[in-house]
Amino acid sequence: MEKKTVRDVDVHGKRVLVRVDFNVPISNGVVTDNSRVKAALPTIEYLINHGAKVILMSHLGRPKGVEDKLRLDPVAQTLADVLGKEVEKVDETIGPEAKEAVDKMKSGDVLLLENLRFDEREKKNDPEFAKELAGLADVYVDDAFGASHRAHASIVGVARYIPAVAGFLLEKEVDTLESLLKNPKRPLVAVLGGSKVSDKIGVIDKFLDIVDSLLIGGGMCFTFLKAQGYNIGKSLLEEDKIDYCRDAIKKAQEKNVNMYLPSDIVIAQEISPDTEARVVSVGSISDGWMGLDIGPDTISVYRGVVRGGRTIFWNGPMGVFEIDQFSRGTEEIAKAIVEATQAGATSVVGGGDSIAALKKYHLEEKVSFVSTGGGASLELLEGKQLPGVEVLLA
Repeated sequence: MEKKTVRDVDVHGKRVLVRVDFNVPISNGVVTDNSRVKAALPTIEYLINHGAKVILMSHLGRPKGVEDKLRLDPVAQTLADVLGKEVEKVDETIGPEAKEAVDKMKSGDVLLLENLRFDEREKKNDPEFAKELAGLADVYVDDAFGASHRAHASIVGVARYIPAVAGFLLEKEVDTLESLLKNPKRPLVAVLGGSKVSDKIGVIDKFLDIVDSLLIGGGMCFTFLKAQGYNIGKSLLEEDKIDYCRDAIKKAQEKNVNMYLPSDIVIAQEISPDTEARVVSVGSISDGWMGLDIGPDTISVYRGVVRGGRTIFWNGPMGVFEIDQFSRGTEEIAKAIVEATQAGATSVVGGGDSIAALKKYHLEEKVSFVSTGGGASLELLEGKQLPGVEVLLA
């Protein structure tokens, strides 16, 4: 990474403001998945061990003003549990209570500020709000890769007022994803799913320049199939992206990229656990039916391509994996990625749904790297500059 990291600054006795991504699921006042909290531990523990006063800030959800159910108290408790150390939480992001709590801190203490998005100025990158946040600290550390593509006050605004460096998670994310672009072991295989082509246009364009094989599944595959002239029934379709899909298929041929589309599909008349499902070839989807997963022949082909990869990137499920009868495609791709990893391939998985699928099948520990940022990882892979990385000291 060409930016300075927390290793490059003296933090002993300093107030260090750390932007983390603690946007975690909470049910009945309890954090139900602590993986994002654990991902931030290397940076937090480094700062504690080097005598910093650690001030953490994060958003949670999309509040409209102050919402008690989106306070960060459960997150503070979860962090204290995994850290094995007391974490103080204040009910402000800025203001007298926050300042007083910071003033009382000793080296090695950890303080968590309240949900940044309770203040509407956060998303507006308001300079006054950013300046007040920066006023709490001597150094700023960005370790929130999942939010680094957003030009918010806590991501880019703070960096205008105090020295700004990367945390270890941000560094690892950027290094891992950029290595896919710059020097991957080949064959490089990309597996893209999810619902919309429009969400993935930038990354499809980039991958068509660098990958050996591109596998398309999920709801987005039906716009590609429509572009090839197939009837897709009432499957998900982005009408305005049909020409794009046609052009992408042509570009893949010109670039000698093996682009794979499903040959068979699991179809149903509604998205329901109890509905009747059938497997049909892509040329046999009836009106009134919709595709909800890739079929067994497609799974077999895709598994073979994935297992032959030396570097594999996966973003987006192959079907409606939350419902068991439409989950086999996603599960089998996940397992194939794990098998390739165990055989020495490097595997990178990004995107919330893909990570949820890994967790559903208890495979999240068996791939090389799980990216904590769906949108941020795609933007980085597209070749875009991430605002949160650009502002850091070089």
